[in-house]
Amino acid sequence: MKQQALIKPDVKAFYEHLTSSIQYVVSDPVTRQCAIIDPVLDFDEKSGSTSTRSADAILEYIRGTGLTVAWILDTHPHADHFSAAQYLKDKTGAPTAIGEHVTDVQALWRDIYNLPSLPVDGSQWDRLFKDGETFSIGHLQARVLFSPGHTLASITYVIGDAAFVHDTMFMPDGGTARADFPGGDAAVLWRTIQAILSLSDETRLFTGHDYQPDGREARWESTVREQKRLNPHLAGKTEAEFVALRRARDRTLPMPKLILHALQVNIAGGRLPEPEANGTRYLKFPLNALTGSAWE
Repeated sequence: MKQQALIKPDVKAFYEHLTSSIQYVVSDPVTRQCAIIDPVLDFDEKSGSTSTRSADAILEYIRGTGLTVAWILDTHPHADHFSAAQYLKDKTGAPTAIGEHVTDVQALWRDIYNLPSLPVDGSQWDRLFKDGETFSIGHLQARVLFSPGHTLASITYVIGDAAFVHDTMFMPDGGTARADFPGGDAAVLWRTIQAILSLSDETRLFTGHDYQPDGREARWESTVREQKRLNPHLAGKTEAEFVALRRARDRTLPMPKLILHALQVNIAGGRLPEPEANGTRYLKFPLNALTGSAWE
């Protein structure tokens, strides 16, 4: 793995401004094989409209640069946007993958949504990765780090000198991710972050979101060294201090506006609900299932 870490994959980021999400195409510069990480299926909650605009921009980039898609990867079942994994599989034929603990998230949210017919075996994906498992993207060797705390199923992809850390850390001026979703845990998140920060100081870290603190331009790449030195949630903090900070901050945050929209799609691998007899698809909302309502 040390030798593989010297390989520098090409990384192209796509910023989706409505949900502040970053999608990635990670490619081997030699074989031109690539993986798509955390793709977004566009959704407007006011009209109920869906669109493949963001995913199609990724496909256009891949065609224009002569890449071949080897994998479509999600880091976890997202609470703030729909996954475009299934759409991209239909377009490219590439296999989809996520961490094996997605089954825990499926079981949790199946009960919240009361969806007794939903399979909770992860069969909606082609591959369920175990902690420490490796796979290839051309000549690139990728390794999976189980990274819970934000969710029960979160994983980090370490690919060459790059790590895709999803919703664990943001840019240093953005701190760290919340840990108050169902299945989240601040102490577990601390241990996950410490495992990521044990990578080489030069490792490039790519975050899953950027909320543009103080109105700056969107950014998504840092290093292990920068996070250790500059992230106010981490630099000089003990586990107890981090947990206290994270729990206090999480108590002030409203739930993401799309959490109830998105999870029912994402625990199904990015599949929208099947059309009903009239040909229309419907989302299902549990009332009073989540705490932390914001009435202001």
